[in-house]
Amino acid sequence: METHDPEQMALAVASNGMGAADCAAPGNACHHCHHRLYQEHCYQQQQCPVHERQEHQNYHRRQHWQLRQALHWIKNLQFVCHVISLLLVVNLPAFCHGQQQKFRVTPHDLQVLEGAEAMLRCEVANLAGAVQWTKDGFALGFSAVIPGFPRYSVLGDRKQGAYNLRISNASTSDDAEYQCQVGPARLNSAIRANAKLTVISPPSSIEIKGYENNAKVEVRENQDLSLKCVVSNAKPAAQIVWYRGNVEYKPENRNDKVEETTPKRFTTTSSLKLKPSADDDYTEYTCQAKHKALAPDMPMRATVQLSVLYPPGPPYIEGYTQGETLRRGQAVELVCRSRGGNPAAQLIWYKNGLQTKMAYKTIGRMSENVYKFTAESSDNKARFRCEAINVMSPAPLKAEVDLTVLFAPTHVSISGNNEARVGDVVPLTCTTAPSNPPAEIKWMVGGRQIRNATSRTMVSPEGGWITISNITAVVEPNKRSLVVICHGLNMQLTENVVSTHTVNVLYPPSPPMISGYMEGQIIPAGSVQKLLCVSSGGNPLATLTWYKNDKRINSVIRTADKSVSAEITILANVTDNQAQYRCEAANSATEIPLFESTTLSVHFAPETVKIRIEPEELKPGIEATIVCDSSSSNPPAKLSWWKDGISIQGINNTSKPGLWGGTVSTLEFKVNITQEMNGVVYTCQSANEALQRSVHEAVSLDVLYRPKFVPPPSSTAVGVEGESLLVALQANANPMSITYTWTKDGQSLPSNGNGAEPRIFAEGSKLNFTKLYRNDAGVYVCEARNSQGAARINVTVVVEYGTTIKAVSENVIVNPGEDAMLSCSVEGKPLTEDHVKWERLGYDMTIKTSTTFANGTSYLHIKDAQREDVGNFRCIADNRVANPTSRDVLLIVKFAPEIDKSPTLMRAASGTGERGRLPCRAQSSPRPQFIWRQEGKDLPVNRSYKYEVEEKKIDSLTYESILIIEKVAPADYGAYECVAKNDLGQDIEPVRLDITSQPDTPLSLNILNVTHDSVTVAWTPGFDGGLKASYRVRYREANREQYKYIDGLPNSHKLTINGLRMNTLYLFSVMAYNDLGESKYLPDLQKAHTKEAPPPSQPASSLGGPPTTSATPLGGTSGLLLLVGVASGITIVALNILVIGCCLHKRNQKRLKRGLYKCPG
Repeated sequence: METHDPEQMALAVASNGMGAADCAAPGNACHHCHHRLYQEHCYQQQQCPVHERQEHQNYHRRQHWQLRQALHWIKNLQFVCHVISLLLVVNLPAFCHGQQQKFRVTPHDLQVLEGAEAMLRCEVANLAGAVQWTKDGFALGFSAVIPGFPRYSVLGDRKQGAYNLRISNASTSDDAEYQCQVGPARLNSAIRANAKLTVISPPSSIEIKGYENNAKVEVRENQDLSLKCVVSNAKPAAQIVWYRGNVEYKPENRNDKVEETTPKRFTTTSSLKLKPSADDDYTEYTCQAKHKALAPDMPMRATVQLSVLYPPGPPYIEGYTQGETLRRGQAVELVCRSRGGNPAAQLIWYKNGLQTKMAYKTIGRMSENVYKFTAESSDNKARFRCEAINVMSPAPLKAEVDLTVLFAPTHVSISGNNEARVGDVVPLTCTTAPSNPPAEIKWMVGGRQIRNATSRTMVSPEGGWITISNITAVVEPNKRSLVVICHGLNMQLTENVVSTHTVNVLYPPSPPMISGYMEGQIIPAGSVQKLLCVSSGGNPLATLTWYKNDKRINSVIRTADKSVSAEITILANVTDNQAQYRCEAANSATEIPLFESTTLSVHFAPETVKIRIEPEELKPGIEATIVCDSSSSNPPAKLSWWKDGISIQGINNTSKPGLWGGTVSTLEFKVNITQEMNGVVYTCQSANEALQRSVHEAVSLDVLYRPKFVPPPSSTAVGVEGESLLVALQANANPMSITYTWTKDGQSLPSNGNGAEPRIFAEGSKLNFTKLYRNDAGVYVCEARNSQGAARINVTVVVEYGTTIKAVSENVIVNPGEDAMLSCSVEGKPLTEDHVKWERLGYDMTIKTSTTFANGTSYLHIKDAQREDVGNFRCIADNRVANPTSRDVLLIVKFAPEIDKSPTLMRAASGTGERGRLPCRAQSSPRPQFIWRQEGKDLPVNRSYKYEVEEKKIDSLTYESILIIEKVAPADYGAYECVAKNDLGQDIEPVRLDITSQPDTPLSLNILNVTHDSVTVAWTPGFDGGLKASYRVRYREANREQYKYIDGLPNSHKLTINGLRMNTLYLFSVMAYNDLGESKYLPDLQKAHTKEAPPPSQPASSLGGPPTTSATPLGGTSGLLLLVGVASGITIVALNILVIGCCLHKRNQKRLKRGLYKCPG
């Protein structure tokens, strides 16, 4: 298609008198336009009539105006031409040739597995109409993404006519009739094609009802059993196949059923009825689901195994044959077995009806119980029985054997006398232990065999037989003993046992003899004395026994060939004095023991001394008798009294017989009792001079008296308010069970045993103040009381507390030249004149001031008060008990007003039309009157809407007036005068109102603090330009030119810069800025040198790091952020311009479509 430049085409049309629509129309198809071309041709050839030429000129003028209106859209006309031409190129061939749309690929029925992806294909050749899919008649729409069906989408290529419907994660809800519909268009009729989608779903589970997979099913033999297989939630319904073992099982009584449990899902059940026999034990029954959605190599099965219960077979015994003989000690192994049975048989061994072993083992369906033992005599003729039983046995099945065991006697025993005299006839009996067969007995007496012995046998209850034989033996003289031997023989087993019996021949011993002590010999108590008793001869040897006063005592026995001795060792004590020691000798031949005795003489000292006091209760003013009683002593003891190592003369020394043959002695003395004698110790000594031994006893007098306080170091206890105080006293008394009572002003104070602990409580002789208050001061009385009486003592408690200033004179005002007096009333304990002082910084207190003190009030006198004396004098009270307190007292000497000339108060700024505020601050006494002037004239403040004044009191001497100018006009800018006056004079200062501007440079910058890595700076702000000003500090290292910048915090004129290098010189300056601009920086005159090292507590890891500050720096990252912000802003503006242009373009297109596509006429 040929294209033309829109502007050239417009000019051509204008020159030819042709409308834009005429040119734009393909082939000048419009009839009216074609007619106009003809007229134009005639007009150019001067061949048209005059009226036609006139009409043509009018038409040309109209067209020329329309073209001017259309110039702004004419450039877009080319695009419209292109689109129209393209549509014609695409559609004209089909229309001309007459090809109809048809299915190139027709949808066909599809079957998919649930969860898989389904693809219904639909491809159209010569596509003309719109294509959409329907589901069971419901239209899914023309969009590739189908609303309401997130799993549905249309895939393909419109150019190729492909519209394939894809269904992801197919479910049974997708099971439906689908139709691909192609709508009519441009002489093409609509076409449709159906396809059915079937979604199949495998069974969700298979089970044999009531049993887990591979479970064992217990059933009794010949009992009915029903197995029900359930295959759930399949689509379509699944089939069930039964297997018995590995062979398909097709019984006649099988019952199958199919149910639709949920929409489009089916559950299949199959039931079997069985009557198992013993042969069905261990048989497996399996049900398997058959379904086309199941993989052949992964069948779905459920299996159970039958466990058929039936009785076991009869037991049988191996390991012993009936009639076989065993020997005692032989190992025996009896094995009982039973085959078959479910459960396997329980085998139990019994011996003579008593259960012996229950432990058995099973191998498959065979049970075995092995009974191992060693044959004993008790096993002879014993019956061993094995029983087999299980739950299916009506009665136990039995097998049994009787054992035969041969054994010899284990021993023989001889009974009869062990002792006899010469000529006595001694009867003896020999008895064998059980034996099978019976044993024979043979005797040997004194080395000779006895042949006329009689024997008999009897059955043993333990099995076998017992043999008994009796003989008599005569004791011959000249022999000390007679030896008898009995033999027991089992002739069949050729085994022999022997027993020996000895008969002793009795002879009496000789009388005993005692050696080691001669009667009358003195033995000191505590010494060791040995006594020896000896007896010779006798058969058997004599038995020796020692007695002390007829009480048997132990001894050491020594035996020789023909004698025996018994020795005792005595540690002599008081009980041995006059004690009789006796030794007795006896044996079987003596009817009365033989004996010998001796009596000992022992000297002993008294063991104890006892002291008694009469009367028992001692009180001051009575006479007491103290008696000393000494225990028994041999010879008699000598008594004496002692006090503090000094002997005291005693009275009434008496003696009387005592224990163990000794003497008891007594000595006493008398004493008058006083209170001071309480605790005095008296000692009694009892001495045995023969032994040079003595014993002592002491007594401490217990004198009862009422309490008596130990005088305290001071009768006054001093404490500090708010702190604790403990008042501790001490009282002596007897008894020491003292009850203490504390009172104040007649009121008792609580004790700490009364539950919750009070602030003041008594704890015995102690008074505890957990926290002192000043009203706790006073006299406290402590009373101590015991059973003998009471005593009292007074303690004065003084509470010290810090000084507080109760009142000061308020704003003392005097005239110049008068004397002034300031007062300061103080409360505290202690409080003296030295505890209150006056001071004032920068003021010499020694020239014009003096102080006086009276009744807790300090007075400061100022002579000849003048203007320079005006100010606060500080009263400081400090008695060193608590922290000092202070209050300022203002002295005001009347003076004329003085206006504050600070730069920030000499200027003000405001924008045009805004409210202007001019401040004027002055100090004065009395209060000044403010007057505002402009150009020498008083302003009508508070009398018109234009000017208002706000006045306020800053402090006792400082007052401020603010002139408010409403709606500032250009004529309001300039200088104003503030006049402050009182009775003593006046002060005038100009205040200038300017238009708002950038702030002035700060007046000064100071270094406040320097550390190893930080510097704190502060500045004095200048005029803020009438707007809120912010501040920026710049700094650099002295040897570098690069600055770093930090913004100050809002409403602050101080900043700390952290992260600096150690031992480095830095230069600092500051500037101010507001919304209208910024000031210049101060010169880099302020310097600070960081310290060489951090403080000891500073971690080393923080040294030399990058600078960190309390404000955001302007360099570094913030510069990058600024660039990013600017770029983002430009991008947003460009996007807005683009969107606005698109909107205008669309609006123009709509307007062109409405008017310019119509041909004239």
